[in-house]
Amino acid sequence: MEALYFDHAATTPLHPDVASTMSNALTEAFGNPSSIHQLGRLSRKIVDEARTVIAKSLGANDKDIIFTSGGTEADNLAIIGTALKHQDKGKHIITSAIEHHAVLDSCHYLETLGFTVTYLPVDETGVVGVEAVKEALTDETILVSVMMVNNEVGTIQPIKAMGELLEDHQALFHTDAVQAYGIMPLDVEALHVDLLTVTAHKINGPKGIGALYKRREVKLQPLFFGGDQERKRRPGTENLPGIAGFKQAVELFLGEELNRQARFKQLKALFEQELTTIDNIVINGDEKKVSPLICNVSFLGTRIEQVLMNLDLDGVFVSSGSACTAGAMTSSHVLKAMYGEQDERTLSAIRFSFGLHHTEQAMIEVTKRVKQTIERLRKLSE
Repeated sequence: MEALYFDHAATTPLHPDVASTMSNALTEAFGNPSSIHQLGRLSRKIVDEARTVIAKSLGANDKDIIFTSGGTEADNLAIIGTALKHQDKGKHIITSAIEHHAVLDSCHYLETLGFTVTYLPVDETGVVGVEAVKEALTDETILVSVMMVNNEVGTIQPIKAMGELLEDHQALFHTDAVQAYGIMPLDVEALHVDLLTVTAHKINGPKGIGALYKRREVKLQPLFFGGDQERKRRPGTENLPGIAGFKQAVELFLGEELNRQARFKQLKALFEQELTTIDNIVINGDEKKVSPLICNVSFLGTRIEQVLMNLDLDGVFVSSGSACTAGAMTSSHVLKAMYGEQDERTLSAIRFSFGLHHTEQAMIEVTKRVKQTIERLRKLSE
């Protein structure tokens, strides 16, 4: 039986071109980028070229890109680094109830240091209201962090409108754009953001490498110490193979975001059409404000763990939400924020997420297997 991988929001397969680029970096460019000899200069060139490409993909300056170990570290640096550096201006932070745990747990940590955090609610489609941000702002607010695309239901937030709102306020604006990168054209100037998080492994690049865009005039408190790398903002010897692979992954999508978006919209439409043959399902989120890469579905009358286990046995690999909380079979904090603690939709939700290798036939085959699994489980529970 052919395996069907529909968990690209958790991670994506490494593209062959990326693997080849990384292999070359591992064997040919092993010098430390901080060394001044020829091998060091070769490695430094690779880092500099990658920084330029990634900056271009965000409409940013290369000096504003900080390489990190991934999206989680970039979120931590943006949230904690900003708060610690600017606490003399206030100790109030605004975020949403549906953020990735890299943001939420950073905010929880800051609360132990005396910061106050407002967790904005969302409506039933998972959207954070711009007006809610406005009403939560105070003279003490130093940071607002709202993700661009939710990693569980795919809701697209009105980031540009929020950025415009904050133009005349002291608060810095951060967005986690991990799930938007590669599928939505991003321009930090047009979005009016001060900080933005991306990572490589969601765009068919390697794990263990990400980046934080930081507007040049924004000051951060480093979280690590011990070196001058990344302009003293993130010390440590650079992950050269990861950086080289990150660059290659970005070059594969750069300028093709809208074409990719259109292709995934077609695939998702077919997927959802095929799903209609299954009774008692709810597609979570607003179809007009959701990423074409993610489809979150509640199969009423089932339970998450039994669906995941049986789909796995049937060769369908999906998840119930964030991979960072997988293993803890609790209801999604995102769906609870959308629907309330006791709503049945929170107990049976499965996330399907799409990738480059998917075809129309894959959409038909996966929904066929899902239908068989759901119908079997429902019969067993009668």
